[in-house]
Amino acid sequence: MFPSLTSILHLRLIGSLFSCALLLTLAIGSSETFADDSAPLVKVLVAYHSLSGNTERMAEAVVEGVKSVPGTQVLLKRVGQVTADDLFSADAVVVGSPVYWSNMSGEVKTFFDNWQFKFGVFPEFRMKNKIGAAFATGGQVSSGKEVTMLTILAAMLGNQMIVVSGGGAFGASATTEGDSLGIDDKEKADARELGRRVAEVAAMLQRGSPH
Repeated sequence: MFPSLTSILHLRLIGSLFSCALLLTLAIGSSETFADDSAPLVKVLVAYHSLSGNTERMAEAVVEGVKSVPGTQVLLKRVGQVTADDLFSADAVVVGSPVYWSNMSGEVKTFFDNWQFKFGVFPEFRMKNKIGAAFATGGQVSSGKEVTMLTILAAMLGNQMIVVSGGGAFGASATTEGDSLGIDDKEKADARELGRRVAEVAAMLQRGSPH
């Protein structure tokens, strides 16, 4: 018994509809892949001051942490070399300082002063809603590292930034004298953790942005 012409046409119609559905599914899947591939990079600026090299080594560890998060781009600069474009194009800024007299160094303080005097962040609050974080190095266990990090974070809060911690309660820190000479592996790990968290939070904020 042979199938009727109507049955043949019906089968062909079903086959055509199935092919169209398959092509549509592939097209939708492809568009989603392209959308993911075109997601903007998260840009992180790591700025620091260092004379002995200890704070610089912590800064390099922070950079490693940032790079461990996919879709990130990191710029490492001394505070005196940061430009207005570096600052304003960043999604997150991590600032590190050695402890000078239980506070941030004069170079780091000048860096924050230049946000207004040199770069003009106010009155538009041009750093508003960017992620901020801090790290510090000091000679002794209780030499002012927490105060240093808090003053860095206070400057960021004054600019309406969103501050985060990581590697410690207020950020990553290292003790460089006494029984802990230089930067040890634990302190580097804390700095990497800070960089990783900054990048992750900045990425979450960027994904949640209507822009």
